[in-house]
Amino acid sequence: MPFRYHPGPRDPGTRARRGAFTTPHGRVETPAFMPVGTRATVTGLTPADLRALDAEIVLGNTYHLLLRPGPEAMRHFGGLHRFMAWDRPILTDSGGFQIFSLAKDRTITEEGARFKSYVDCSYHHLSPELSIAMQTALGSDVMMVLDICLPSTADDAAIREAMDRTHRWALRSLAARTNPEQALFAIVQGGLSQSLRAESAAFLTQHPFDGFAIGGLAVGDTRAQRGEVIARAAELLPEDRPRYLMGVGTPPDILEAVACGVDMFDCIIPTTLAWQGTAFTSTGRVRVTRSEHRLSQAPLDAACGCPTCRLHTRGYLHHLMKCKEPLGPRLLAIHNLHHYLELMRAIRAAISEGRYARFMKDTLAAIDRHEHDPERRQPGSQAAPVAPRFELVQTRDGAAAVRDRVVGEVMHPVIGPDAESEQLYVRQSRLAERLAQAGPPLVLFDVGLGAGSNALAAVRAARAAPLGARRLEVVSFERDLGALALAASDEGAARLGLAAEDLAAARALLAEGRHEEPAATWRLVRGDALEALSREASRAEVVFWDPFSPKQNPELWTAAAFAALRDRCAAGAALYTYSTATAVRSALLLAGFFVGVGDASGPKAQTTAAATEPALLARPLDARWLERLARSSSPLPADAPAGALDAIRAHPQFTAPALAAGAE
Repeated sequence: MPFRYHPGPRDPGTRARRGAFTTPHGRVETPAFMPVGTRATVTGLTPADLRALDAEIVLGNTYHLLLRPGPEAMRHFGGLHRFMAWDRPILTDSGGFQIFSLAKDRTITEEGARFKSYVDCSYHHLSPELSIAMQTALGSDVMMVLDICLPSTADDAAIREAMDRTHRWALRSLAARTNPEQALFAIVQGGLSQSLRAESAAFLTQHPFDGFAIGGLAVGDTRAQRGEVIARAAELLPEDRPRYLMGVGTPPDILEAVACGVDMFDCIIPTTLAWQGTAFTSTGRVRVTRSEHRLSQAPLDAACGCPTCRLHTRGYLHHLMKCKEPLGPRLLAIHNLHHYLELMRAIRAAISEGRYARFMKDTLAAIDRHEHDPERRQPGSQAAPVAPRFELVQTRDGAAAVRDRVVGEVMHPVIGPDAESEQLYVRQSRLAERLAQAGPPLVLFDVGLGAGSNALAAVRAARAAPLGARRLEVVSFERDLGALALAASDEGAARLGLAAEDLAAARALLAEGRHEEPAATWRLVRGDALEALSREASRAEVVFWDPFSPKQNPELWTAAAFAALRDRCAAGAALYTYSTATAVRSALLLAGFFVGVGDASGPKAQTTAAATEPALLARPLDARWLERLARSSSPLPADAPAGALDAIRAHPQFTAPALAAGAE
C-alpha cells in the first residue's frame, strides 16, 4: 500500500487541522506524536506496552542503527519492523542532526559527512545516498532526507550555505530512493530568517516529496523566535501533505504548533524525563523524587486513566525511584507516553468539533499554573499574587548574593558571587589560557545561570584576552530568569556591584536571549536543562556546572544528566562544580568522565573537576578514594544501574597504572 495523506476537518479559530496518512504498516491519525525508539526500542517499554498505549507510529534513529547493529544486520533480520517486533508504522530520521552535532568529530563536504563513531572510534561516511540506503535496509514507512542542521542562531552566511546544500542533498536523496512504498519527507531549513524559510519551502515544494518537515529549531532559539518560524513555515507548506516539526515536543510546544497547522511531532522528553523521575500531568510536571511525595497516597494524575495512575501512588513511585528500582522509570514512562498520546487524541477531538482554540487556551492555563513559566501565561489569565521568588541577602562574609525563597538556597553563599565565580570557575578552568590559544571559538556551557555571575565572569575574561585571542561563546541554561532579572534591576546592580558593561550584557540577555560584543557571545537556552542539552548543537570545551544542590535539584546530579552532558562535550573538555558529594563524583564516573579534586573555594578545602581526558586533571581520584567509596553510606547517584560499584572500579581512571596512582 503506497503512502497517502488524507486531509480532514479544520478548526475555525486556528489553523489546526485533522487528517491521517496510510502506510504499508497501517494508518496514522494526525496530529500525531511519535515515541522515539532511538536504538530499535522505546527505552524501557516493550512493543506490547506501546500497542496497549495505542501508539500508532514510532521513530527510529538512522545514525545509531547505522553504527550498531548496522545495515547488514538490518537486511539479515528483514528490516526494523521484524527486528523490534513492531507491526505498525515507523519513521526514521536521516542521521543528520546527530552527525552535524559532532562538531570536532566530523568533516562535511559536498559529498557528505565523515564522522567518528562513538561506539569504537572508527570513521564512517554518510552521504544522502548512503542515508537512503540505510533507511531502505531499515524498511521504515517514512524516510527523511539527509540535511544540515546548524544552530538556528548561526550567522546568515552559514545558514544560507547549509540551506542550499540541504536542498541539493534533498534532490540526491529523492533520486536515491528505490522503494516507492517508502515515503520520503524533505526538511525545510533557514534558521530564524523568515525569507530563507520561505525560499526553502518554495524550492522543496516544487519536487515530489511525500511530506515536509520543519527542521533546525530548538537549537539555540527562544520560544518566541521558534513560534514565529513555525507559524510562517507551516503556512507555506502544501495542504495535501503532512507537516512534521522535528524534535520539538513539550506539551505546550505541541499545543501551540498544532494551532499553526503542524501534523506530526517527536521528542525524547517523555521517556528521558521518566528515567529522571519527572512525570507530565494535566496540571504540569511532577518530580516524584522530591521528599514531599514520600508519604503521598495520591496518584500521579487524578485525571489520568493509565495503569500507573490507576494502580500506584506517588509514594510508591517515590520509593521505587529512590531505591533505583527499574520498575520506577518504566511506570513513569508508561504514564508519560499515555499522557502525550491522550493529549493528541484530545487535540484531534477538539479540532473535529471546532473548539481547538478554547481547548488550547484551557489546557495551557492548567499546565502553566504549575510549570512556573511566565512566558507561557495566556493573555488575560488570572493568577493569585505571589511574593517574589528571589531576594537579595548578605553572605557570611558580608558580600551581597541572591537567595531563592522557594528552595531556600543562596547562590554563591560562601564568599559571594564575584569571588567564587573567579576562583572556582574562571581561574580553575584556565579560561584565560584557553582563550589565548589559537583555534575556533571556545564554547562554554553555563548550567545553572542563576544571577549570571559565572557567565559574566567568563565574559570578562574574554574582554581581557589579548588581541587575536579565540572568541568566547557562552551558552547559559536556565528555567527561571527571576534571579538574573533581580541582579539586573537597578537595586540588584547596585547591591551586587555590577559594572556598566556587565549590566548591559545581562539586560540584553533578558530582553533578546542573546548578547554580542567583540570578544564574546552570550546565549540563553531557556527551559529544562537536560531537555535543552539533548537539542543543543554546539559542543562544550568548558562546563561550569552550578545548578542548585543535589537535594533541591536531584535530576541534574544523576548519571543520566552527566551522560547527556558528556555527549555534548568536545574533545579535551573539562567540567567544574562546587559539589564534592561522593554520589556526584560517582555519577560523573558512570557517565564516562575522568574525575578529580578541584581547587579550594574560600573556606571550602576542595571542589570537583572532571574531564574527557585524564591529563586535564591535576589531582585525579585514586585507589584511596575507591576505598572510601566502598565505605560510604551514600556512594551512588539515584539512577545508578545494577553493578555500578564494579563499573566504577573498572573505569580506566582506576585500572590504568599511570592513572591509578593519582593524588587523592
